[in-house]
Amino acid sequence: MSEHDPYGVMHATTIITVRKGNQVVMAGDGQVSLGQTVMKGNARKVRRLRSGKSGEADVLAGFAGATADAFTLLERLESKLEQYPGQLMRACVELAKDWRTDRYLRRLEAMMLVADPGTTLALTGTGDVLEPEHGTMAIGSGGNYAYAAARALMDTDNSAEDIARKAMRIASEICVYTNDSIIVETLENTAG
Repeated sequence: MSEHDPYGVMHATTIITVRKGNQVVMAGDGQVSLGQTVMKGNARKVRRLRSGKSGEADVLAGFAGATADAFTLLERLESKLEQYPGQLMRACVELAKDWRTDRYLRRLEAMMLVADPGTTLALTGTGDVLEPEHGTMAIGSGGNYAYAAARALMDTDNSAEDIARKAMRIASEICVYTNDSIIVETLENTAG
């Protein structure tokens, strides 16, 4: 907790992305907490965005952190996707540059996972744009639990969606800031 905000800024949630076969899946829980109180149980922290290339909602974005900050970043990402159609990596690098250098954006407290049919990235306010090493990434207070569960399931016959759902269920059973009201979004890679 900070001296200005007696409740503290809540970074509690779990977002995971799993890429396996021709699918990329992003899942997130719905719990919004303020301090030790659950304020809402069915928030939508995983969204579909348009890449600007096809006009279709072909980018997945999930966020952990302060909600207003995350929405600001989502709007900025949409703007970058319009500016660089079909270039998720470039749009994210440009957003990360702005986030790190802009006086207003620097104060935003959130993290994001983004994915299109070919690329998965994590973005942070320190300028990081990271790709997963093992087909999965997770953020938020339950992120490490979900990530470990997904890693353990990657070598099974489970689909990307099954892995994401099971990993989120495990995280919701361990992390008090993660619930089992799971939103799942899926993209198919039809290019090969």
